[in-house]
Amino acid sequence: MKRLAIHGKEDVRWEDAPIPEPGDGEIRLRVRFVGICGSDLHYYFHGANGEFTIREPLTPGHELSGVVDLDPSGRLAAGTPVTVHPARYGAPVAGLEEHPHLRPGGDYLGSAAGFPHRQGGAAEYLIVEEHMVRVLPEGLPLERAALAEPLAVALHAVSLAGDLTGRRVLVIGAGPIGLLVVATALHAGAGAVGAADLRPEPLARAAELGAAAQHRVGEEEIPAESYDVVFECAGHPASLTQAVRAVRRAGTVVQVGMLPDAEAGVNLAPLPSKEVVLRGAFRFVDEIDEAVRILAGSDRLAAVVTHVLPVSEATTAFDTARDSSASAKVLLAL
Repeated sequence: MKRLAIHGKEDVRWEDAPIPEPGDGEIRLRVRFVGICGSDLHYYFHGANGEFTIREPLTPGHELSGVVDLDPSGRLAAGTPVTVHPARYGAPVAGLEEHPHLRPGGDYLGSAAGFPHRQGGAAEYLIVEEHMVRVLPEGLPLERAALAEPLAVALHAVSLAGDLTGRRVLVIGAGPIGLLVVATALHAGAGAVGAADLRPEPLARAAELGAAAQHRVGEEEIPAESYDVVFECAGHPASLTQAVRAVRRAGTVVQVGMLPDAEAGVNLAPLPSKEVVLRGAFRFVDEIDEAVRILAGSDRLAAVVTHVLPVSEATTAFDTARDSSASAKVLLAL
């Protein structure tokens, strides 16, 4: 078989690998589509994602869809369309019973956090554990199903903000996750959703998904205290400063974007006097099941996918995915 492997900074290869054999409780998938995530971009362009450095060739990809190739248990027939919950959780920890994704010791497809690395889905064949497989409803295209994982991230983030019915919501950063947060907030009943970004093209995509207000960062000030809830999806310290300023008193800021693992200048002076709730959002628990239902019920979110490129053109795909003016979600086709 073939697999995509990142060997270091800007060194990615479509290389030969042995076809893996599933063991007890495992299923072999034939992967068809893999989404390029921000972490994949860091691994490719920098050879590291935050503090996690590539120490052996890493196959990226945790947003994927495909079909069952071999299920030794016989439960799933070959050709069954599926997506995958990419997490394996660590051992139970007291106080985290409802938050298994926060337990230490787990892993995630396509991650260099541990060693040996947890290889990802950008390969013709992938072995996953039975509990990770989600069978797709009839009629859900595999291309759209590759959005299930990032949509689950958006659903989890929105759930942390509480009831959004009728509330004014701002999403800072209109990349793929930000776009899905815009759509999810509206799905959750938000009264109005605004989007903020440095570039006009992402803002135009957010408008297509229902963002009624667009704020061009660097060209205009977001009015202070103009939103009830703010989702920071850019992963930039300056955006967190904007979020705390834009949210109303007793409002909520949800930090969705992964911030740099470094000292950074953030102005949180308004936080205590406004009694703002600041929450972090990390991946998701089981929201991928709801994500599959939403994707099956409507093709509206298909617009988030702007490019589908063959995996043999991975270098072009990574370059395209990094350019937010040119693209939103970029998929690799295997």
